Amino acid sequence: MKKNLFIISAGGSLIVPEKGVNIRFLKSFKKVIEEEVKKGKRFIIVCGGGSVARKYQKALKRIKGTKKEEIDWIGIESTFLNASLVKSIFGKKAHPQIIKDPSKKKRFKKNIIISGGWKPGWSTDYVAVTLAEKYGAKKVLNLTGIGFVYDKNPEKFKEAEIIKEINWKDFEKLLPSKWKPGLNSPFDPIASKKAEKLDLEVAVIGGRKMKQIKNYFEGKKFTGTTIRSDIEKK
Repeated sequence: MKKNLFIISAGGSLIVPEKGVNIRFLKSFKKVIEEEVKKGKRFIIVCGGGSVARKYQKALKRIKGTKKEEIDWIGIESTFLNASLVKSIFGKKAHPQIIKDPSKKKRFKKNIIISGGWKPGWSTDYVAVTLAEKYGAKKVLNLTGIGFVYDKNPEKFKEAEIIKEINWKDFEKLLPSKWKPGLNSPFDPIASKKAEKLDLEVAVIGGRKMKQIKNYFEGKKFTGTTIRSDIEKK
C-alpha cells in the first residue's frame, strides 16, 4: 500500500474558484484518478477551503469582531463542503466517510479516500503531511492554481522567477514564519517543517495540468516544483 499510495493536497480554489464550482477541473481530475486506480494506485485526497472559506471568513469578520479560532472553524467547515463534493463525484468508488481526524489511522477497503480540514491552527497541507506520516507515504502532491514555487509572490512581482527544485531549508526561507487562515502560500510553513522532519518529498503542480499530474503518478518527468531535503542549493 505504501508504495502505491499517493497523498494529494488539492487547493480549494481549484475545486470552487471565485466564479463557482469548477466542473471542468472536477471531471478531468476524476478521470485521471480513476484511471490510476485501475493501475493499482490508492489515493487520499485532502480538500482545501479556498475561495469558499475566504468568503465566509470575510463575512464573519465584517459582521462581528471575532476570535481567530472562530475564523479557523469557518474555514474547516468549508473544507468539508468541498470534500463532500469531491467524494460525491467518485460515488461508490470512494470511502463513504470523510476523514475528519488524520491523527487516527483506520483501515480502508476503498482506493479513494477523501479528507478535509482538522482543527484550528492546522491547514489542509498539514493534514496531508499528517496522513502521509500515519499511512507511511513518502510523497505528497500539492495541486495549486499557480503550479510552481516562485522566489517571490508572482501576483505582486512581475520579475518573480520559477523554482523547479528546492530543498526544505531554502523553501522555508520564502515563507512567513506562521500560518493563518486564508494564507496564500505554495505550502504552509508549519506543514513544511513537519514534512522536512519526516523527510517527505512534496511536488507542486498546477491543478489544471492533467498530463503533468499523470506523469507524476507514473514516475515520469513533470512540469512543476519538487521540494526535498537532498536537493542542493543552486
